[in-house]
Amino acid sequence: MLNTSKAGPAPQVSAPARQHIGFKTMIAICVGTVVVQGAMASALMGFGIGGLSFLAAMLVATLLAVCNAMSFSELSLMYPQAGTLATYTQKAIGHFPAIVSVFAGYVVVAIFAIPAEFLLVDALLQTLFPEMLPSHLVPILLLATLAVLNILGTDVFAKLQNVFTFAMIVAILLVGATALLQPPSPEVAQAAAGIDWGIGGIVDGSFIGLVALAMWMFVGCEFICPMINDIRQPEKRIPRAMFLSLGIIFVLFSIFCLGAGHYLSVETLTTSPLPYLDLVNSVFGKAGLIIATVMGVTATCSTVNTVLAAVPRMLSGMADNGQAFSIMGKMHPRYNTPWVGITFLALGVVVPFLLIEPDQIIALVIAAATSWLFAYIVAHIDVMVLRRRRPEHRRPYRTPFYPLPQILGIIGMAYVAANASPSPEMTTLIYTLLGVVLGIVSLIAIVWVKFKMNKGLFEPDLSD
Repeated sequence: MLNTSKAGPAPQVSAPARQHIGFKTMIAICVGTVVVQGAMASALMGFGIGGLSFLAAMLVATLLAVCNAMSFSELSLMYPQAGTLATYTQKAIGHFPAIVSVFAGYVVVAIFAIPAEFLLVDALLQTLFPEMLPSHLVPILLLATLAVLNILGTDVFAKLQNVFTFAMIVAILLVGATALLQPPSPEVAQAAAGIDWGIGGIVDGSFIGLVALAMWMFVGCEFICPMINDIRQPEKRIPRAMFLSLGIIFVLFSIFCLGAGHYLSVETLTTSPLPYLDLVNSVFGKAGLIIATVMGVTATCSTVNTVLAAVPRMLSGMADNGQAFSIMGKMHPRYNTPWVGITFLALGVVVPFLLIEPDQIIALVIAAATSWLFAYIVAHIDVMVLRRRRPEHRRPYRTPFYPLPQILGIIGMAYVAANASPSPEMTTLIYTLLGVVLGIVSLIAIVWVKFKMNKGLFEPDLSD
């Protein structure tokens, strides 16, 4: 019989276990970052232009994205830190390219790409519910809500991401599969008869010209890397999540495009600002308004949710490395989230969303997003440099067939950047803006590295 009359030492109350991101949430992060409204529009536009040839371009873009994922897998597991690309690059080729690659490739892209997505949400809601909702109000409320919920911790972020991405995948798959399996009316089928269902463009190789457009449907799965400290067994799960996600995205967009080809004309696919809304209307009629709303809003929310989680963690890691203002590394005392970075990014998104007209922001987004490709090129260079400079460093993941994926990745990203302009009349404007973005970021980085950090621009960090 136990003697309970004697007082013993007070029982120790263990701290709550740290929440980890599960594999399901990792897939939701990778897929949810990539599948945005802009990607859906690019998919339908590309299919309208090339028909079946565009699926071949999508396959090439997927393979290039796999090359990108290989480099980020190797680098993130070599240096499992929140600073991600900045950390890898400072180890390989110095602080200057580290700062430029992250700010030009992620921070600037987020500040201009998220407002573009919100403008599409606003346009969608105004189309579906005319004169019922004040302009700009719903996107700002969504942004504020997601920012607060991200500050509340990883577990809240994960639950949101799972819901957004699952709803988005189901909605897109439902629309695409229904359009593919349900025969259209004779009138609809006649209007969609202009789609090229032949393989001539594949046989003669002309589909390569569509790879640049297809590439925008497969960039962003590396946003899982800044979350590495919240992932259990990252050595196995990070590469697996990125590769599996790219396969899911390819299948999802293929079904979506093939279904759209049976219901929409070439003109609608290539000129409509919201072609997926036209597709939903053609397949489901007015009853599809709910599906269209789910597709548009969840696609945007899943992306914004991930960006608000990942980019502030990049800034926090850079602050720890002395590459950004130290306040960016400030973590919430209770939830251990980079609340300053989250607030900074949210405010940075609101300003262009309120000030810039939709026809102005498109060119800005394309220019900023093209600098994203520069970040991929830097990552490939990092892998190649570190293989030579630090061959003995632990590498839980090693790129197979090295250095072929890195060489193909660099060539592919350069090709996409050179062909990023959607029309000849926008080419000068886009590359001028790209030069301005890279120029401003580079100037700030030069001043910071030389005078704040007192380092050489291309002086690698030799510490482990």
